[in-house]
Amino acid sequence: MARFRMVRGLALGAVMVFSAVGLGGSAIGGQYTAFAGGVSPMLAGLRDVGSLTFPPTTAQCQQIFGINCYQPPQYQRAYNLQPLFNRGLDGRGRTIVIIDSFGSPTIQQDLTFFDKTFDLPDPPSFTIRQDAGPVPSFDVTNADMRGWATETTLDVEYAHVIAPGANIVLEETPVSETEGLQGFPEINTAANYAIDHGIGDVISQSFGATEQTFASPQQLLGQRGYLKNAARHHVTVLASSGDQGAAGVSSAVTFDIFPFPAVIWPASDPLVTAVGGTEMHLDAQGNRTAPDNVWNDAPVGINAAAGGGVSSIFDKPRFQEDVTTRGDARGIPDISLSAAVDGGAVVYYTFTKPLGGTPWHIVGGTSEACPLLAGVIAIADQLAGHRLGNINERLYGLADEDGAGGIVDVTTGDISYSQVNSDGTTVSISGPAATRGYDLASGLGTVNAARFVPALAHD
Repeated sequence: MARFRMVRGLALGAVMVFSAVGLGGSAIGGQYTAFAGGVSPMLAGLRDVGSLTFPPTTAQCQQIFGINCYQPPQYQRAYNLQPLFNRGLDGRGRTIVIIDSFGSPTIQQDLTFFDKTFDLPDPPSFTIRQDAGPVPSFDVTNADMRGWATETTLDVEYAHVIAPGANIVLEETPVSETEGLQGFPEINTAANYAIDHGIGDVISQSFGATEQTFASPQQLLGQRGYLKNAARHHVTVLASSGDQGAAGVSSAVTFDIFPFPAVIWPASDPLVTAVGGTEMHLDAQGNRTAPDNVWNDAPVGINAAAGGGVSSIFDKPRFQEDVTTRGDARGIPDISLSAAVDGGAVVYYTFTKPLGGTPWHIVGGTSEACPLLAGVIAIADQLAGHRLGNINERLYGLADEDGAGGIVDVTTGDISYSQVNSDGTTVSISGPAATRGYDLASGLGTVNAARFVPALAHD
C-alpha cells in the first residue's frame, strides 16, 4: 500500500515516487509535492509517492502500487525511435539546455548509473553551468530543494533517453522559481548566457507560473527578453503546460487555485512550444495496447492533470489562426507527450540518501513531457543540419498531413480539475475535452517520432 501526504509549495509538473523494500513490500516515505505554476520546478505537481530498491517493471508497478510505470526502452519503442536510431539519428552534434533552479548535487553520478542500468550510452558531454550565479548549498531537509533535484533528475535522464547522442547542458539557477516574478530574472540571465554563447539548440523548461500571479501583465511581458533572444538565434524553446488541468495556482504558499480557468507562462507565450500531457498504455516491450488519452489521474485517486486553456495576456498567434481555441486568445498546449503518474517514468536519484530510502522512483507530470520533446527536437535538428528555431508554424502545418507528418491525434480525456483550498472550500474547474483535431486538452495530439522528425526537419 502506498501512502500519500501533501507537501505544500514547489512547482509546476508532477512527480510521483513509490518506496518499497521489494515486491509486496510496503511503501515508505510517499509524498505528493505539488509545484504550483512554479513554486519550484515545472513539476506543476511534483509527485513523490515512493521509491524502490530496484528499477521496477510495468508488471511490478501494477502489483505493488496498482499503477503502470515504464522504463527507457518502452519509451523508445512507444515513440518509434528505433528507425531513427538505425539511421544514426540520436541527437548527436546537438545540445539540449535544461534550466532548473538549484539542480541536483548527485545528477552526474545518478545519470551514469541510470545509463549503465538501461544500457544507454553516456551523453557525449554533460555540463553543469551556473551562469546566473552560484546556487546555494544543497540542503536535503529543504523540501523545495528536494523538489527541484527530483525535477532536475527527471529532465536530464529522460531528455537523454530520447536523444542519447545529444549533449546536455544543465543551467542551474540560484533562486527558486515560484508563482509570479520570483526566479524569472535569474532564468533570463542563465538562458540569455546560453543563447548568446551558442551553447544549445533547444531549451527545455519544466516550470511556469500562473499568468494572474504576476503583479501585472506588464511585469510578465518584461520577462520575455530571453524568449525574443532565442527567436533571434533560432533556438527552440519548450515549456511544460502544468499539472493542475484547467486550473491555475493562486498562491505559492497555500497552493490554492483560482476559481476560474487559468494557464501558466512561459508555456502560454507564442514564442514557446507548450507541451501538454498524455497517458500511454504500453505492454512490457513498449507497444501500445490502446491509444493515448489526455492525462488526468483523477480516476486513480491522484489529483493531477495536464494543463491547458487560453491565455489572459496573449492574443491568438498566426500559427493558430486555423484552429479553434476560445475567442481570440492564445491556446495551450501545442503538442503533448507522456505525463501520467499512472504510466510514470522510472528514474534514479541518490540525493535523498542522508534521509534514508531507496533510489528508484516513479515520476510523472508535464515536467516529463517537456524533456521528452526536447530530445525529439534535438534529433530533428541533427537531421536538418541546423537549428529549427521556433517550430510552432511548422508544427501546426504538420497536423494537416493526415498522419504523414507524424502527429497522432488524441481524442479522449479531459482536463477538469478540483481541489479543496486552504479555507476549506472546494474549487472545481471544468476543463476542455479532447476532440478530433486541435483541442485545449492535448493540443494537436502526440508524436510518432519516426515520421515526425523527418517531416519537421523537411527531410
